[in-house]
Amino acid sequence: MEPIKKKKLKSEKDSPKKGGASELELKINELTEALQRERADAQNLARRAEQDKLRWASFYKAQVVKELLPTLDAAEKAVEHAEGKNLGKEAEGMVSVLNKLKKTLEGLGLEKIEAEGKKFNEDLHEAISIDQTDGEKDIVTKEMQAGYRLGDEVLRHSMVVVRR
Repeated sequence: MEPIKKKKLKSEKDSPKKGGASELELKINELTEALQRERADAQNLARRAEQDKLRWASFYKAQVVKELLPTLDAAEKAVEHAEGKNLGKEAEGMVSVLNKLKKTLEGLGLEKIEAEGKKFNEDLHEAISIDQTDGEKDIVTKEMQAGYRLGDEVLRHSMVVVRR
């Protein structure tokens, strides 16, 4: 004859075991920590994406400004040649266009690098000739081509003559 098995009541089956409550709490804590880590990872990813976006925007802005520097140089040369000559409204128009171009580029953060009369700085200047005259050494005596920077980045070094 088979032993009689005791039937569990429904309420006995559904009630947690004595240690089951602490197991559930541990599982809840574990899942909560995992969720917090995932949220932190998502926030870090969003922050890095925003930083990358700003870095790329700055890079492309610098590229566009670099492409405009020869146009700025040509406009400045044209205005220099027009000075002192009576060219009329055409010269006034050129000066106006040059001023608007400069103002726009300055609005983007473009700065002209000071050179003439300054101490030679290889981070900002490129020596293309040496001046052998008497005077203080390592001083820029003439700027051959203007240099520019955008923020901390040098877009183009000033081409200069340096006293040695």
